[in-house]
Amino acid sequence: MLSKPLGRIVAGLVIVIVIMVTWFALQVDPIFHGKGKNVIVTVSAGESLSTVANALHAKGVIASTLAFSIDTALFGSYQVAQGSYEIAQGSSFSHVRSIFNAPPNVIAVDVLAGQTLHEVAVNLIANGESNSFGDKFVAVATASVTPSPFHSSGLLEGLIGTGLYIIKPGESPAQLAATMAKRFVEQAASVGLTPSTTMQGLNAYQLVIAASIVEKEGYYPVNMPKVARVIYNRLARGGPLQMDATVLYYLGMDGGTVTPTMLQTQEPYNTYLNTGLTPTPICAVSTIAMRATLHPPVGTWLYFTLINEDGQMAFSTTFAQQLKEEKLAESRGIG
Repeated sequence: MLSKPLGRIVAGLVIVIVIMVTWFALQVDPIFHGKGKNVIVTVSAGESLSTVANALHAKGVIASTLAFSIDTALFGSYQVAQGSYEIAQGSSFSHVRSIFNAPPNVIAVDVLAGQTLHEVAVNLIANGESNSFGDKFVAVATASVTPSPFHSSGLLEGLIGTGLYIIKPGESPAQLAATMAKRFVEQAASVGLTPSTTMQGLNAYQLVIAASIVEKEGYYPVNMPKVARVIYNRLARGGPLQMDATVLYYLGMDGGTVTPTMLQTQEPYNTYLNTGLTPTPICAVSTIAMRATLHPPVGTWLYFTLINEDGQMAFSTTFAQQLKEEKLAESRGIG
């Protein structure tokens, strides 16, 4: 017969074990919590199951990564294929296993500010859509097929909303393009840009063009308002904008060095040889860039250059000051 102290210890251990087993069981199958809304979890190539578990926890699919690790230790681990998965919050571990043991069940594409329509199409294919779907998407992403209140003709370059899109089974490229165009209208309206907006002598479509250049040239939000002011000042001066990003856009390049040969190439997006704005926007635009374009600070700046690796830019009114800033950047190994 156990002594009373030893009996208390054993009883305590039993209680702890019961609590732990109950806790684990409720994590494995959260019957009282129940399933919540569906969320999207995207898995990148080569991600470990523990990384996936962290994403599941962050999205509310599982309540405990520790319990999930114990479950995989007891019942076996598994590989998760690259792609996007739709799954309910509060799912049981067995349901999680069944979803992630199968191929991705949805196709998702994240449209980032600064991306072109071509880049979006490439991402669609990379995320599981067919080459045909990508080609058709570009073909229908025109104002003649997918109307935009901001422009009556041409590509919807710069006129698609940013953010994550979930492509449901059977959804056509035309439906996706229409959804993207609608989201842009909503995002633009959220910062006060509507199809009837005019400012600085520019109509709404021209403001989107300016914002797309602000997006690519400013890159970091902190730089965008002053870059917008530089664009307005150069337009008012009547000279060329001289923006590298526009030259690179025509050549299908995302960043990189602009060579003297590129600058002398006669084409409509060469803002070194042509005055005024480009014929179309050059990328998808964030609400940050739109807001900067609509509310630029007062200033006389005509030039800017990157002076720090952290993205800091210096803005100058005179070319002499610009040359000093460029020399500073060169001394820091930038440019």
